[in-house]
Amino acid sequence: MRRNSKKMGGVYQRKSHKGVGRPTDFTPETINKLEQAFAIDSTVEEACSYAEISRQTFYDWMKKNPQFSDRIEELRQKPLLKARQTVVQKLGESYSNSMDYLKRKRKLEFGDSSDLTSGGEKISSILNEINTKAKEESDE
Repeated sequence: MRRNSKKMGGVYQRKSHKGVGRPTDFTPETINKLEQAFAIDSTVEEACSYAEISRQTFYDWMKKNPQFSDRIEELRQKPLLKARQTVVQKLGESYSNSMDYLKRKRKLEFGDSSDLTSGGEKISSILNEINTKAKEESDE
């Protein structure tokens, strides 16, 4: 008899293999792995790979369990919140840290006007060029 096959009615038919391929059921272990991955802001592809499930299985399960979507979003916010905490804690360590923070949070008040760029060119030089061309056209 052939390996991995079974004779039925004179014809060899392949036996079904349970456990071959990625699982389609969500076990507590699968959910735990997904939560671990999303807690470090992994992509869906990365999380599914880590949990050893297909993306389609993930999306099918999400349709059946929409409350898990909220859980994922909650987990994905953790790294962002931790990063914010670190930034705020380090503000007092140096003037530079504090100014960098203010420049990002209050660009108009603390930002450098020379930092404004468009396509690699400073906006002020673009505006000067436009004004110069406008004057030349009006003089003609």
